[in-house]
Amino acid sequence: MQSVAMIENWPVPTAAAAVVRADGTVAGSHGPTSHRFPLASVTKPLAAYAALVAYEEGAIELDEPAGPEGSTVRHLLSHTSGLAFDEHRVTAPPGTRRLYSNAGFEVLGDHIAKATEIPFTEYLHQAVLEPLGMTATTLEGSPAKDGVSTVDDLVRFAAEVQAPRLLDARTVLEAMTVTYPGLSGILPGYGHQKPNDWGLGFEIRDAKSPHWTGSSSSPRTFGHFGQSGTFLWIDPDAGWEGGKGTGAACVALTDRAFGPWAIEAWPAFTDAVLAELRAPSA
Repeated sequence: MQSVAMIENWPVPTAAAAVVRADGTVAGSHGPTSHRFPLASVTKPLAAYAALVAYEEGAIELDEPAGPEGSTVRHLLSHTSGLAFDEHRVTAPPGTRRLYSNAGFEVLGDHIAKATEIPFTEYLHQAVLEPLGMTATTLEGSPAKDGVSTVDDLVRFAAEVQAPRLLDARTVLEAMTVTYPGLSGILPGYGHQKPNDWGLGFEIRDAKSPHWTGSSSSPRTFGHFGQSGTFLWIDPDAGWEGGKGTGAACVALTDRAFGPWAIEAWPAFTDAVLAELRAPSA
């Protein structure tokens, strides 16, 4: 794919990117895909996937109490627990607002560690990283933001989400479906969004504008971006074969903090990738 080479024009010291189809084949890549980058909040989908493994193993239930009074695991995963952004302080009743919260994911990690009697960093390794062969990925600290990984490893994760082996496909479908529809909130870096749709650990594009994905991204696109200049999106309607979308994902990692450069560069990049995926030769 020629479009992934657009990262050469990004004003960043180092960047790597790849596109992976729903069947697990890599459509194209560019840059040092084995270079380890801090993920920032792209850590959250990995942590959420581990939480869903814990759910399927019976260690936790999505609607069991967790976090502030009245909050559940589902609230923590969907940023509706009422916890503040970076403080373990309640600012709203659970389920009433979409309050993006690092603290919520830290509480979630602690909750899973207690339920499984395994430190969350180790549980993530056993439940997700090791089975997927993500040998270059580590978490040393907060399950909200302290992951370090490579494009190569996140391609493995993106392939898993599109064709699940660790989870039942119905669980992944729930993760990419809006929880508590209609809630408004702030999308970091993009301001107030109404509604501000999220699934379980994944942000859902829907009709948000402005947004970090492309203008041609389908409303079903889901994923996450990080303040370290990183993103992962999965578009179930990307590509084209037999009159329907075949699905694809894109990973881009950089070593420059998110800012105006990303707001300008990322949507054009995504639109170019999607256009090339729809081309007959893609």
